[in-house]
Amino acid sequence: MDFILASNNKKKLAEMQRILSPLGINVVTAKMLGKTLTDVEEDGATFEENAKIKAENACREMNMPAIADDSGLCVDYLDGAPGIYSARFSGGHGDDEANNDLLLEKLSGVPMDKRTAYYVCAICCMFPDGKEITVRGECHGHIGFERDGNEGFGYDPLFLVDGRAFGRYTPEEKDKISHRGNALRLLTNELEKIL
Repeated sequence: MDFILASNNKKKLAEMQRILSPLGINVVTAKMLGKTLTDVEEDGATFEENAKIKAENACREMNMPAIADDSGLCVDYLDGAPGIYSARFSGGHGDDEANNDLLLEKLSGVPMDKRTAYYVCAICCMFPDGKEITVRGECHGHIGFERDGNEGFGYDPLFLVDGRAFGRYTPEEKDKISHRGNALRLLTNELEKIL
């Protein structure tokens, strides 16, 4: 069964495909089908609301099951920022380098014990018949003092779990503990009940 992913992010696609393929789900993008999804305004107040906005749009436009995620980093010292604004923390959308620079700047001089943070991933799966599944996964850690590693994307070079940056985790290692991996496992459990 094909599910449309409401994103063209190749790394997200690979992650979703790795975890959902055992269910017989083939995750595709609109681009892979020669189509383009309308850009929607992510104006929700929560990760869950933004994921639903994207999934509803993709499901409606493609008339097939759609899956969308909204994810980000919440830093306790910054009262949960950047949160839902993680991708555009520094102003532009998806500028990982600038976002990481700004995060390091805002945490300058903050000791490790106060650099707690957690990644959040909310996933919404919407079906043409109106069925909807929304799940949330988290992964808790700390923000490092400098970038480490070249794996992953976003804030991965700064996000430490057990003293090791996500930038040093292989995709398979990350799947086992990451916010998206945790959310996808919850989604898999829910999908198994209805597929």
